Amino acid sequence: MSIDISQFYQVFFEEAQEHLNSMESLLVELDIGNPDAEQLNAIFRAAHSIKGSAGTFGFTDLAEVTHVLENLLDRIRKGELALRPEMIDAFLDAGDVLKELLAAHRGNGVADTAQVAAMCERLSGLTVSVAEVPIVTTVAPAVADDSWGLFDEAPAAATEPAPAAVPATDDSYGFFVDLPAPEVAAVPPAPTLAVARTIAEPAVAVADRRAAPRVGGGGETSIRVDVDKVDQLINLIGELVITQAMLAQSAATLDPVEFERLHNGLAQLERNTRDMQESVMSIRMMPISVVFSRFPRVVRDLAQKLGKQIELKTIGEGTELDKSLIERIADPLTHLVRNSLDHGVEMPEERVAQGKAPTGTITLKAYHQSGNIVIEVGDDGAGLNREKILSKAREKGIAVHDQMSDNEVWLLIFEAGFSTADVVTEVSGRGVGMDVVRRNISAMGGRVEIESMTGIGTRMTVRLPLTLAILDGMSVAAGKDIYIIPLGYVVESLQAERNMIKSVSGVERLIQVRGEYLPVIALYEIFGIPDTVTRLDRGIMVVLEADGVKAALFIDALVGQHQVVIKSLESNYRKVAGVSGATIMGDGHVALILDVAALVQMAKSTLPLAA
Repeated sequence: MSIDISQFYQVFFEEAQEHLNSMESLLVELDIGNPDAEQLNAIFRAAHSIKGSAGTFGFTDLAEVTHVLENLLDRIRKGELALRPEMIDAFLDAGDVLKELLAAHRGNGVADTAQVAAMCERLSGLTVSVAEVPIVTTVAPAVADDSWGLFDEAPAAATEPAPAAVPATDDSYGFFVDLPAPEVAAVPPAPTLAVARTIAEPAVAVADRRAAPRVGGGGETSIRVDVDKVDQLINLIGELVITQAMLAQSAATLDPVEFERLHNGLAQLERNTRDMQESVMSIRMMPISVVFSRFPRVVRDLAQKLGKQIELKTIGEGTELDKSLIERIADPLTHLVRNSLDHGVEMPEERVAQGKAPTGTITLKAYHQSGNIVIEVGDDGAGLNREKILSKAREKGIAVHDQMSDNEVWLLIFEAGFSTADVVTEVSGRGVGMDVVRRNISAMGGRVEIESMTGIGTRMTVRLPLTLAILDGMSVAAGKDIYIIPLGYVVESLQAERNMIKSVSGVERLIQVRGEYLPVIALYEIFGIPDTVTRLDRGIMVVLEADGVKAALFIDALVGQHQVVIKSLESNYRKVAGVSGATIMGDGHVALILDVAALVQMAKSTLPLAA
C-alpha cells in the first residue's frame, strides 16, 4: 500500500523552520577565532536534518543548498578548514535563501532557481578557495543531543560513529525519537565577537530549543496541535464562562438558605470554570524568546552596515504571552531595535571621545507586571535631543512650546512622518516607522512610553495585555445600555463641578482636570443613546489616555469591573466606529467594548475647531 507523504508536509515545514532558526542563533553566537565544537556540531546537524528531510519529500532545491552547506560545515568541524568571517556571512545568507525556498514550497512566493545556483557556487567557492591548513583542536563527537525528525537521515559520523536510534514502542511513538548520547567532556562556551548575548534567566541550550525535555521511557511531553483547534477550544471555554455567569446571576435572586446546595454547586462551578479557562489560555502562551531570538541577527547585520560595535543583552526570555501577540509584536520591536541602533548608539570613536566604551549596549527585557507583559528596549547611547525634536516639530507645523515636559517632547517622535535624521539612509531617516509602531501597539490594547537622558541613553517601554481573548474592563452605563472600557486606558473617574467645565463657542467641550484641559467625549452623542444624562455636572467623567493623548468620556454611571470574554463584532455583525468588540454579560445581554484609541482621536480632532 502506497503512502501519501504530502500529509507530512506541514511537519517537515515546521521542523525545517525550527532547524533554520536554531542554526541562525548558533551562527550569530559563534566565536570565529575559537569556535565551540558543540556549537559547530549543532549547526552541522541542523543543515544535515534539513537536507535529509528535503530529499525525502522531493524538495531538491532545499536539498541542493543544504548538501553543499553540510559539506563545508563538516570540514570546519573536523578541523580541515579554518572558520573565517566571510563563511559566517555566507552561512547566514544561505539560511535566508533556505527560508525563502521553504516559504515558496508552502505556497508563499516562487522559488528562485538562479539564487539557489548562486548560493551553491558561493558556498563551493569557500570550500576550495581558502587555505586548507589543518587546525589543531579537539573536536567533540557529533552528540545526538538534538532530536532527529521523523524523516531525518541517520547522523553522519564525526570523529566517532554515532549511536543507533532506539526504536519507538507502540505507546511512545511520536514524530521525535530520543537517541542516547555518549558522555563527552564539556567544552566551555567561548566569548562571542560579533554580538554578545546575555541571558539573565536559565534557559534551554540553543541546540535543544526545538524539543521539550522527555520523560522517562522515551515518552513525549509535547504534541503539535493546529492553532485553529486551540482557538476553537478557547472559544468554547469562553462560552462556558458566559453560561456560568448567567447561571450565577439567575440564582442570585434565590434564597441562599433554601437553595444552599445550588449556591455551593454554582460557586464550585465558577472556580472550576476559571481554572479551566486559565489552563486553556496557557496553551496559547509562548515565551518571548520566540521574538527575541531574531534580534542577534538583526543587530549583527545592521551594526556591520553602520560601522558600529554593539552588544545585545536579552533578559526574561522565558516570559510568556499570547501567541497572537507574539506574531504581532515582532515588527514593532524590530523598529524600536533598529531605531536604537541607528539613532541611539553612537559610532565607536564618538563613544570613546565621550569617555564611553567603544561598544554600545542594547538591552531587550521582558517581564510580567499587574496582569500585563512589559517589554523594554534600552540603549546606552546619546539619548534623545530635546531641542532638535522641538525644532523638527516646528518645521513640520506641529504645535509645540518650550514649557512642554520631556515626556511630551519624546512622544513627538511618534508623529507621522517625523524624523530627526540629518541624512536619509536605507536604515532610517524617512520618517516612516515610529508612528506605525505606536499605532500597532495601540491596536493590541497596549501603549509605549519613553525615558531618555542626554548622554546616558534611552529606554522604550511597551506594555501589552497578556492575551487578546480576555479583557479586564470597566462596565459603564449610558441610558439603558452597558458598555465596556478596557481598564488599561482608564486614568481616573470623577464627577465634574460646574467650575471645571469650560465652553468653546458656546458649547461645553472641555473639562479642567489637575491643570489640564481635556476634550469631552459624550458617549450618548457618539452612539445616539436616548434617555441619558446630558448635563456634564450630573454624570460621571472617566479620564482616558491613549497614544499619549487624554480625553474625558462622559457617561451616566459606573457599574463595575469585570473580566470579559471578547467577541469579534466585525466577523459576527459589521465594523462599528468607536467599537473594538463585544461581550456577553451575565444577564445574557450584549455589551459593546469601546475602541478607546478611536474615541480619543475623535476628541482630539475637535480641538483645532475648538481653538
